[in-house]
Formats: sequence, structure tokens, C-alpha cells
Amino acid sequence: MHIDISGVSKAFNATPILKDVNVSISSGEFITLLGPSGCGKTTTLRCVAGLETPDTGSIEVGGKAFVDAAARTFLPAHKRKVGMVFQSYALWPHMSVAANVAYPLKRRKTPPAQLKSLVASTLEAVGMDKHARRYPHELSGGQQQRVALARGLVSAGGLMLFDEPLSNLDAKLRIAMRSEIRRLHNEFGNTSIYVTHDQDEALALSDRVIIMRGGVVEQIGTPEEVHAKPASSFAADFVGFENILACRAVSEATGRRVAVLEGGLELDLTGAPSSLEVGMFVAFRSSAVQVGAEGDLGINASGSVRDSSYTGETRTVIVDVAPGVSVTAAVPDGVGAAAYRHGGTTVRFHVPMQSVIVLEK
Repeated sequence: MHIDISGVSKAFNATPILKDVNVSISSGEFITLLGPSGCGKTTTLRCVAGLETPDTGSIEVGGKAFVDAAARTFLPAHKRKVGMVFQSYALWPHMSVAANVAYPLKRRKTPPAQLKSLVASTLEAVGMDKHARRYPHELSGGQQQRVALARGLVSAGGLMLFDEPLSNLDAKLRIAMRSEIRRLHNEFGNTSIYVTHDQDEALALSDRVIIMRGGVVEQIGTPEEVHAKPASSFAADFVGFENILACRAVSEATGRRVAVLEGGLELDLTGAPSSLEVGMFVAFRSSAVQVGAEGDLGINASGSVRDSSYTGETRTVIVDVAPGVSVTAAVPDGVGAAAYRHGGTTVRFHVPMQSVIVLEK
């Protein structure tokens, strides 16, 4: 089911929340809206669901006008046949599992035989068929989420919406459930829009990721694209680039091309293709920082360890290179890592040029 969101804007109490949002989603795609609180991702989802009314713009789903603000066309939410899974599950406490899933079908006056078959097959698909007679309070959080998924699936006329559905689950269960959500997406063939602030969820689930900031679309791309080539310093920060530094100057004296970054760090660009100019940013991940090493192109510098924390396979080390400027490194937790456990230790480090990306803003 193809979706076109064109020029959608929305304000609350004269405060703009969405600003001319334009997104085209192909039939059967799994799209994630990713961003911090207040960026407009949930409002966008609610406009598609019919729970919010845009001030301007249009939303067309499967060739049908859900919203046309200019023509004052707003299809009521109950006529959109959209499946939605909420953060709070929103299950009826007085209804059994089967009754919760059957509820939207009863509202649509689905014939009893078809209703019974749909409920049974959908509960089986989410692994809850053996709990059909239980009530929500008798279920774990993961089981309640599966029931909410089943109810959304029977409601969906080709479109599924997810509003941070895994945020109430523990870390291990979140990973298991996101695999389940993707499996069900593939099995049922719906078009899915998923809202999250968790970049790992977005990358694991999506065909494409839409990064939002301040009510506008910052970047649209595949998980691989947004992870490797973020479009801005904001996008880079949100997809896990721990080190983002502004370019303060570019020098080409003595046959060397060197960029001077925040904190006085020098990035040797000699012979390397680069469009880096003053006012742009560079970014690199903590895993690219080679503590105790020297190299050619890239960054060679030293600093003082301010903080160190054990994170399993690596030790995250914060190295101060100048007042207010630091570099984060991921040091493999093995021989030599103990030297970086305490503050005050002076270390050298190298960041290879191929690990550094240039950001225009």
C-alpha cells in the first residue's frame, strides 16, 4: 500500500511541530521514523492514523485521500482501516486475549465464522494461540505486546503503525520482539511505519530510516546509508558517531594539506580526496580510534584520560585533548586495556583518514 505524505505541517498552540514534511513510502516497505523526543515523529504517525489533523498538506494511502487540508478532507480514523500498536499496549483489561483481538473485527461487523478464523490464525502467527482465554493481567509484558500486535494485524487493511511499541520491555525481550515484528511484517505483507528513538531498533528493522529533527526530515536512507554516511552532524550523533568536531582552519603550507579541528587536533589530508572546508564537521566512531598507535593520513594526537568504563568486549575511554574538547575511544578489553582505567593517564592515539567522514552541517 503506497503512501504519499506531501507538505504536511502541524502546530500546537502556535508552536510548529511539523514543518512541510514530505515522504513517499512504497507498498510493502518497513519505514522507521527516528529522532529525539519532540522531533515530530509521533505527530507524523498520528496524522497518518487520523488521531491528529494536519494544518496543511495531504496524506494519500493506496490511492485514497486520508487528508487534504486544502480541500478540508479528513477521513475519520475508524474508516482508515489502519492497524496500530501503542507503547502502552492499550488492551481492554476486562476482555480475554481472543476478545481483545476480535474487537476491531466486531466493530466492522465481520461475519462470525470469518472473525473466528482470523482471530485464531493471527494469534497463532504471534504465538499466543494457547493463551486465547487469558486476560491481560495474567500475561507478561512480552505476551501483552504480542496480543497488541495481533489486534493491530487484524485491523490493518495493508498499513501497520507502531508507536514505540518496545520501550516498556527489557533489553533482551526488545531484541526478540523486534525480530518478531519484522517477521510478521514480511509474513503479512503490510506497509509499516515505526516510530522509535532507538537507533539500534531502527537499523535492525527498517528498509529505510527517516531521521527527523525539529519537525523536519533531516535524512532518508537505508540503514546502511544512514549508518555509514549521515547527512549532518545531528544525524551522525543520532546514529552513534561519538566524535564530531568542527573544522576551524585548513592549511596547505609546506606541501601538506592539514585541517585544524576543535581542540587544535590536526587532520592530515595530504593526497586524500576531501571537500573539507572551514565551518564543516568531521565525524568518526570510537571504534576507529587506535589508542597507542601512530599512522600517516588522519589524526595523530595525545590527551589525558578523563574517564573509563567497562562495556563488555571493549572499554570506553574519554580522552581530553583540550579544555572542553574530548575524544571517545573504544579500547578492546584485553592486554593493555588496564592502563586506561584511571584518570590522568596520558595516551597517544591515531584515527585513520578512511574512518573519518566529512559533514557539511
